[in-house]
Amino acid sequence: METTGNTIFISGGSAGIGLAIAKKFSAAGNKIIINGRKQARLQSALTQLDNAIAIQGDLSVKADRLKIVEELKNNHPNLNIIINNAGAAFMNDLSDSSSNTADKAYEEINTNYISVIDFTALTLPQLLKQEEAAIVNVSSIAVFRSNKYLPTYSASKAALHGYTQGLRDTFAENDKLNVYELYPPLVNTEFSAGIGGANGIPASEVADELFIALEKNQFEVPVGDTKKIHELVFPITENVPH
Repeated sequence: METTGNTIFISGGSAGIGLAIAKKFSAAGNKIIINGRKQARLQSALTQLDNAIAIQGDLSVKADRLKIVEELKNNHPNLNIIINNAGAAFMNDLSDSSSNTADKAYEEINTNYISVIDFTALTLPQLLKQEEAAIVNVSSIAVFRSNKYLPTYSASKAALHGYTQGLRDTFAENDKLNVYELYPPLVNTEFSAGIGGANGIPASEVADELFIALEKNQFEVPVGDTKKIHELVFPITENVPH
């Protein structure tokens, strides 16, 4: 699809991967709408972007989702790309009965999965009016294998992965709407600092890969180490009846 002249909404766009994507697509001549919970961080991010505005709100909250969708419909009728990037992650020790594992899992599932389904459903009528549109769901290398440090986060991203495949199949015959899945590995961001993010790839590498994928209409977008796993897994799963 075209990588310039779009109106792009990016959740979690004030820092990390979301901000890197905003910078990449802003520089390419797109109108950028970044979203986040904290107004101060959004304003700081805007100083690093051209042709961008911010909509403050917490997409994990239903009332905020409705407010944001209404603003997009009324003030940004040309919206044609949404990038579902906002996420929640917790170190979650399943052996510790006092660590509130279910509460952490609930927040991860709500933010990384349920809210994405609802926000996408709410914006679909607007996207389907456009001549060319895309939905980008940011999942993770963790969809392929969980671990003892982030078991419930991995599960929430695996759920998002399954939903994304189903969404892509649903609109497979609509040549105006494409569904992409972006699979970052460990990325050096504030979000991942607590799990060794300093050893990860730069967020700009994720943004670059997504940009190339949109140019090529490459709907599966593995990045970095995820490419090795994806090369093994994807040919097998694509042969499963669906």
